[in-house]
Parts: sequence; structure tokens; C-alpha cells
Amino acid sequence: MIRTITLIIIGILLSLNTRSASLLIPMDNAQKNHLKAYGIAFWSLQRAVEVKWLLNYRGGSFMLPQIQEIENECLIRGVNYEVIADGQANLIVEEISSPSVNMDVILMQKAPKIAVYSPPNKQPWDDAVTLVLTYAEIPYDIIYDEEILDGKLSEYDWLHLHHEDFTGQFGKFFRNYQHMPWYQEEVRTNQQLAQKLGFLKVSEMKLVVSKTIKNYVLNGGFLFAMCAATDTYDIALSAENTDVCESMYDGDPAAANFNEHLDFTRCFAFQNFTVEKDPYEYEFSNIDVDARTRKISMQSDYFTLFDFSAKWDPVPTMLCQNHTKIVKGFLGQTTAYHKEFLKPEVLVMGENKAANEARYIHGEMGNGTWTFYGGHDPEDYSHEVGSPPTELKLYPNSPGYRLILNNVLFPAAKKKKQKT
Repeated sequence: MIRTITLIIIGILLSLNTRSASLLIPMDNAQKNHLKAYGIAFWSLQRAVEVKWLLNYRGGSFMLPQIQEIENECLIRGVNYEVIADGQANLIVEEISSPSVNMDVILMQKAPKIAVYSPPNKQPWDDAVTLVLTYAEIPYDIIYDEEILDGKLSEYDWLHLHHEDFTGQFGKFFRNYQHMPWYQEEVRTNQQLAQKLGFLKVSEMKLVVSKTIKNYVLNGGFLFAMCAATDTYDIALSAENTDVCESMYDGDPAAANFNEHLDFTRCFAFQNFTVEKDPYEYEFSNIDVDARTRKISMQSDYFTLFDFSAKWDPVPTMLCQNHTKIVKGFLGQTTAYHKEFLKPEVLVMGENKAANEARYIHGEMGNGTWTFYGGHDPEDYSHEVGSPPTELKLYPNSPGYRLILNNVLFPAAKKKKQKT
């Protein structure tokens, strides 16, 4: 309560220091640090300063009141901004409001509270989301199975799923890494936590966690996931009434013919898929494009963002804001999704059309939304176990990382009335 009152007072004081002008933070190629610019928008929202998100205007620019403290913060963080008079700001809004242009103004008034579902021993560079949140200076909390099962999710507006294996197969790293200390520690930690929470198996614990997250979304939460956290999440939900884990993972054999007992109605995004039966194969199902048969070279690996109507479809428009529509691809344990396994209502926002791959997908679930993004690290093409951390100061304009930060700001947007 004290923190909230303090932020409100700061916001009032900042507004008193506002002159009759606006700050425009461009998000086109004039911006020298796109990723830090999102941090400026978030920082302002934390101080009760309203931010206008100008969809499709110069790459999805931000407009704020001209406040000296915000200017100072832009200078400190190396973010480009322009001071524009009120008349010019009004002309920009008038241009955007014209029915003849595919643009819109979205108001953001409150910073969302961010949670990252991740083992507490992971480092920020183990996951692209924690990496970019840290670089953009956007605060977040780490939560894991115990906090979720204790009901902590209700405290957060936005949840990211770290590269977790929700099937209870520990990433299917057994064949290559079973003798590695880090793998053994991961298995031991999860087994001890499952026992502490009253579960016989890690897979049983992950299923209850998955169902709790689903209820969070149904009740209005915003979910974002990348890489293997996307398909393993749906696999776990579909396998509620069967056992897909072999004995090296949970101590007993998988159910016979478990693929015949999957329930796709429980899934967010995928249907009619087949779970990989080989426990030694580094693949969970045929949802993901198979690295062994994929015919795309690193030099030709790109995906294209879709254009949406800013005035009629503001949500996917927000999620696709960028200074380019062509984004270079990157691999992961789950790289991209075969379109044939997407549910009909799933919205594809980014694809490699030539390969028939969906890369960036979105949907609604109850009162909330989810977004799945294939691949591990947008600036590390074939991230391997033990690879050095990505230095985002070398990629301040990364369009692949911008998609993550669009999702982080998305819950701050004031919901528009449905057009009729």
C-alpha cells in the first residue's frame, strides 16, 4: 500500500513538471535502442504516467507527456526521443485516427505485474525472456511450482513459462546428459519438490501446475511461452488421463498406446498430434518441425509477421509491432509448429510460408489470452547447452526480441470497446 501511494505521488509530481509538449519515442529505424525503449515505457507506467502506443506509426512508437525526468531516463538508457509541440502531437493522433490508414492509438495506464515461471537456480541468460527483461530494466518476479500451487498466480497480470518440460521428462536430455551433474541436480530438485508437495511423480506435479496455469488464463491472465514450454504444456494437458513417461523419467513404464488416449480438447493451441514414443529421442511430438528433416539453412531461415487491422484487431497488431516484417529465424528444442496440428481458432501471427511453419501464434482462453513463440534465443541461431550468454548490448534493435517485449507491454493496454 505504501509503495502504491508513493508511486501515485511521484506520478503527480512528475505531471506537475510537464510542459505543454510531448515526447515521441520513435520505434522505426531512427531508434538506436528499441529494447531499452520498452523499458522507458514500462518505467513511466510504474510512475502513473499515461503512455500512448501508436500502433503502426513509425514502427509502433510511444508518445508520453514531456517530463524532464523521462527525458533524463532516456538519456541515461541511450533511447532516442523527440520533443514535439502539442499541435504536432495532435496532428499525429489525427492522422492515426483517420479511417484511411491502418494505425491506432492504444492507451496504457498501469504497469503490469510480471512473473516468470522458472527454477530459482537458473541464470537470466538461460531464457530469452529473463534476458531481455533484465536488459530492458523491466522488473519481474521468479515463481515456480510451489508458488503456483500456493495460489500466487493471482498476484500477477502476465506470466512467462521458462523453457520447462511440463511432461515430466526433464527435457528428454537423458540420452546425452544423464551423467552430467547439472542434469542430475535438475532431476533431484524436481523429485524432491514433488515429494514435498505430496506427489508421487514429477509428471503428476507438472500436470496440476499446468491445470492451475490454465485456470489463471481462463480467469483473465496473460500467458506467454517460448520453445519447449509451448508444446510440452499442451502435451501435458492432453495426457491427463494417460502416462507418456517411460521408467527412466518416473519409475514405471509409459501406458500402452498412450497416443490413443490423448484428449486434445484440453489443449490451448494444438490438436491431432502424436507424442514421441522413443524416450531417448530429443523430441516431444510431431507438433515441432523436425530438426533432422528440416531443409532450411541458417542463411535462408526467416519468418514473416502478418499485417492486422489496427482499428479492428488491436491485440495481434500490438503483438506484431516492429520496424521490420521479416524476422530472422532461430532454433530451439521446439523451433516452429506444423500448421496441420494447430486448432482452427489459433491465430498465426508469424510464419515461414515456404516451409509451412507457424512461428508465432496467439489465442484466447476464457477471459485471458496466450501467445506461443517458437525457438530459444532470437539472436543465437543454434543455442546449445553450455553456450555463452547472449550480450543484448550487441543487439539493441533485435526484431526477434521486440516480439517478446510487445507481449510484456500488452497487458498494460486499456481494453477498447468492441466495435459493432
